[in-house]
Amino acid sequence: MEIHFHGTDVDAVVEVEQGTTVRTALQAAGILPSMVIVSYDGTVLPHATPLNQSVNLLVTTISSGG
Repeated sequence: MEIHFHGTDVDAVVEVEQGTTVRTALQAAGILPSMVIVSYDGTVLPHATPLNQSVNLLVTTISSGG
């Protein structure tokens, strides 16, 4: 299945098997999971969420500073 990650800093598509977690799909796309929040249709998804169909996911980069 095809997972499309999009956002201000991200535009990536990866092919993964059904049941792959959000975290694993992020890693396959070269996106560091600890630096982003992933959401679908306005709902934040835990990185442990299994993906069961092709989907477009919004990636929001977390930034911190001082």
